[in-house]
Amino acid sequence: MATFVLMTRLTAESLHDSRTRRATGKEWLHRVKERCPEVRFVAHYALLGPWDFTDIYEAPDVETAQKVSLLSRAEGAVAAESWQALPYDRFLQVLAEVS
Repeated sequence: MATFVLMTRLTAESLHDSRTRRATGKEWLHRVKERCPEVRFVAHYALLGPWDFTDIYEAPDVETAQKVSLLSRAEGAVAAESWQALPYDRFLQVLAEVS
């Protein structure tokens, strides 16, 4: 499975109430698991900076990763970006192949 990083930004209003934020987050995760059962979440972090949260997850293909990103937007994220990530050791192997 490929590794992806999802970056999300929420509205300022959605970050003011911890109970509402927790419920919204659980609902988003439920929808992702329902529509993309093959996705495996590795980590979830709250961030400082231009993004509010990042999720690291594994998905079988880019189409599934696209669904995760679209579900984030559908559940209230004002911005969502999905990046494919390559483990560093594999990156070194690819680098050796093209060097």
